[in-house]
Amino acid sequence: MASPDFSLSVADYPLIQVEAWDRTLGQFESSLSASLGTNLPGSVGETVHHKGLLVIRVAPRRLWLALDDGAQAPALAVDPDLGCSVSLDEGRMRFRMIGADIARVLSKCIAVDWRAPAAAPGRAVLTSLHHVPVLFLRTGETACELIVPRSFSRSLSDWIAGLN
Repeated sequence: MASPDFSLSVADYPLIQVEAWDRTLGQFESSLSASLGTNLPGSVGETVHHKGLLVIRVAPRRLWLALDDGAQAPALAVDPDLGCSVSLDEGRMRFRMIGADIARVLSKCIAVDWRAPAAAPGRAVLTSLHHVPVLFLRTGETACELIVPRSFSRSLSDWIAGLN
């Protein structure tokens, strides 16, 4: 769906979830940070972009590693005594939205204030869209992404298209 003031595109989303076991967070983060070659986001909602990889803290012990288009997945070896990793590639889709009308369209479907500091560019917010859990990623002044479950992607994209 595209118009001069709003466009929506839907695509696969290469995504890896990593999570620390209870009481191993410090060691887990040190190991993961060294493996990725970058610092990790410090609090829920923060993101770090490094060499084609977006690291998103989605929970206190859980991170999502999202790949830019064409980027290679990092060689990841999570110590099973510290945590685990799982590919979410098959389970998620990316909705890219851009345009001057984006705040108006989103105000009709998610409970995130576009102007709030928690939704500033570079921030992530777990929310829901039409009763479906989604991750909202603010990517610019008039751009964002929603990471949605694959099984709901068609109905959600149709629903958003009807809002514009």
